Amino acid sequence: MLSLKPDLICLAGYMLVLGKKIVEAFPRKIINIHPSLLPKFRGLHAQKQALESGDKITGCTVHWVTEGLDEGLAILQAEVPILSGDNEESLSLRMLPIEHQTYISALKLILK
Repeated sequence: MLSLKPDLICLAGYMLVLGKKIVEAFPRKIINIHPSLLPKFRGLHAQKQALESGDKITGCTVHWVTEGLDEGLAILQAEVPILSGDNEESLSLRMLPIEHQTYISALKLILK
């Protein structure tokens, strides 16, 4: 692993906490996307958490990966309104294109 020298490691909704060894081997080289406006609603079922909170806006965050759960510094966020008829599935489906667009925009920012 330490012989690898990537410029950037791009995770896409990776749902496990990376170990200390990996994060330390590639400092500020690992990014991920999470379906909430971090630091709100870390972990699993972020859309469900947003709905249950009564918030009117949620979104997604592209962030640097750290040893902690969804706690790395945000690179880019995008907001998505929560509609009155939303459930976890409908909100997730509506957010997906925004997540794709935000990830691409974050990559462009990083690569400048």
